[in-house]
Amino acid sequence: WALMMVAMMLPSAAPMILLHARIDRAETPAERLRNSLIFIASYLLVWTLFSAVAAALQAALVSAGVLSGASLALGDPVLVAALLIAAALYQLSPAKSACLDQCRSPIHFVMGHWRPGPAGAARLGVVHGLYCLGCCWPLMALLFVGGVMNLAWIAALALTVFVEKLAPPRWHADRVVAGLLVAGAAILLARG
Repeated sequence: WALMMVAMMLPSAAPMILLHARIDRAETPAERLRNSLIFIASYLLVWTLFSAVAAALQAALVSAGVLSGASLALGDPVLVAALLIAAALYQLSPAKSACLDQCRSPIHFVMGHWRPGPAGAARLGVVHGLYCLGCCWPLMALLFVGGVMNLAWIAALALTVFVEKLAPPRWHADRVVAGLLVAGAAILLARG
């Protein structure tokens, strides 16, 4: 889970990572590099902790027979549809909107949260990671829909996160994703 989260979330965090590296004014290149690495490690710590929770949930769902041990995907179409609808509702929530606003504009985020030095880099990484988690955790829960090890599904979710964070707000990518999730749920229920 942790490696998968790193692979999925680092591309969408790249603008923030690059901005951090550019604006850090530590005295030496080595100190700037250290601060950037601390920022990245702190960001990834948030996703690693999420990964631990997701892995524990996965194990519990497999033990309960709700998640297929082979595909690591939910088998019950009604349960899948419910998860899709829950994710769609979160896409439309004020919490999602607030977190997405923080993730969309790295410069505004940095202006509001910047602190110098290693401690500042660690704090900034954790805060950015928490906003990113708040923005994306329901989409990551959809790994249980398509299969935790399904590379096409992983790529689709990573692309969705990337587009949501980088698309201009006027595109309402979060609403488009919500609509697609509801449509997917409706198709599943209609087939069932």
